[in-house]
Amino acid sequence: MSNNEERRILEGIAAGNTQVIKAFYKKNYNYIKGFVLQNSGDDTDAEDVFQDALIVIYEKLKSGSLDMNKNVSIRTYLYAVCKNLWRSRLRKKKRLIVDSEIIEADEGFEMSIAEEIENKEREHLYRKYFLTLSNTCKDLLNLVFKGNSMKDIAAITGYSEGYTRKKKFECKKALLERIEKDPIYKELKMISEKEK
Repeated sequence: MSNNEERRILEGIAAGNTQVIKAFYKKNYNYIKGFVLQNSGDDTDAEDVFQDALIVIYEKLKSGSLDMNKNVSIRTYLYAVCKNLWRSRLRKKKRLIVDSEIIEADEGFEMSIAEEIENKEREHLYRKYFLTLSNTCKDLLNLVFKGNSMKDIAAITGYSEGYTRKKKFECKKALLERIEKDPIYKELKMISEKEK
């Protein structure tokens, strides 16, 4: 694939161009489907992984964080994203089967995608349980995350500074307890311990 064609595809995905996305899908779906089917998946899994990978690529293009070096084609990048998404799902199901015969992207490239997926999962866990907190806790923690001092938060909320500190501790503790009970958290913790 020429550089111009690659650029046209990337620009089309970033712009949400339906024709470009459909053509890209048609050209690459069976390739991804083959990998998923060979590794304990079915047609539905293949479609989900392909669509999730397109979303990852789209988000990276929109944020400007997609660095397509000249050695990696969009197809190889798509494959690496799909492979890591599918491995991540299989790990959760405890059924990982690795097919080493298919094109290998360079290890550092693949690791950065794996890290990104793990970070997205951590972010998803945080958001999932943050939304279950009381409005008071959400408001208080949002003020903390924005870098406000306890004194400023107390002035904004109308609480005493001592109560604000206590409430912050209680809210963070409630959030962490909820996150730590989730099986995905335990899985992510095991992965990060293996990497050390």
